[in-house]
Amino acid sequence: MLIQYLQSNPGIFLFACLLLGLMLGSFINVVAHRLPIMMERDWRKECLEFLEQEPQGEGESERLGLSKPRSRCPKCGHQITALENIPVLSYLFLRGRCSDCRGAISLRYPIVEAFTGVASLLVAWHFGVSWQTAAALPLTWSLIALSLIDYDHKLLPDSIVLPGLWAGLLLSLSGVFTDVHSSIIGAVAGYLVLWGIFQLFKLITGKEGMGYGDFKLLALFGAWFGWQYLVQIVLLSSLVGAIVGVSLILFLGRDRQIPIPFGPYLAAAGWISMLWGEQINSLYLTWAGLT
Repeated sequence: MLIQYLQSNPGIFLFACLLLGLMLGSFINVVAHRLPIMMERDWRKECLEFLEQEPQGEGESERLGLSKPRSRCPKCGHQITALENIPVLSYLFLRGRCSDCRGAISLRYPIVEAFTGVASLLVAWHFGVSWQTAAALPLTWSLIALSLIDYDHKLLPDSIVLPGLWAGLLLSLSGVFTDVHSSIIGAVAGYLVLWGIFQLFKLITGKEGMGYGDFKLLALFGAWFGWQYLVQIVLLSSLVGAIVGVSLILFLGRDRQIPIPFGPYLAAAGWISMLWGEQINSLYLTWAGLT
């Protein structure tokens, strides 16, 4: 059996997860770039249909999907070959430049690939050969894609968040991370907690402090891990967001009026809680003198 073989050969299992993560990191780069464009095209099409108008221009004549057309250089249009699309290694071999026009390739691509590979390795190392790993890996990849999209467009697509939320509820039926009771309450409470903060902030300042996608993302974490982890995730995300935000203002001179997306910090906090949530709770209870 494959599972027994992987259990008896953990090194092979970890290497396979690392390799899988690297390959998925390459795909995540595509998703982060193309999905917002696809969504914008769909919204525009729906608006035109509602207004009973015909689309104008030829800029969107080419069908765009997550798998087609093949990736190409944004400068010269050179189609990326299979050998030029090997995660991290192709970037190093090409020295960060297109093989055709020698235009610079963004460093973000290999960074995302490497980060996804390392994150996948950490998940596999933490949970081992288990159902937790089988579930946590897709969640990890989804969170990375959501973070990139939210950073670029201040958008958390329902097409990623909502299937993840339903997956968390279904996993609770088998108690993979939490029980059904905690999962359902966690999903509801996760949404309402940030919704309540949003309404209170808007009432006090007259501004919208976050988007509805953040509510759904916290609901996702509530469905996956139960209501018991919601406070930890909110506090962790707020702490990380505050540190990064203040650092950007002090050291990089970022304008305070430019909004900072909350999704990446929320995603990072949820992922950290997935791996080390119990230890964090134990440390807090010990520090607070409650145990």
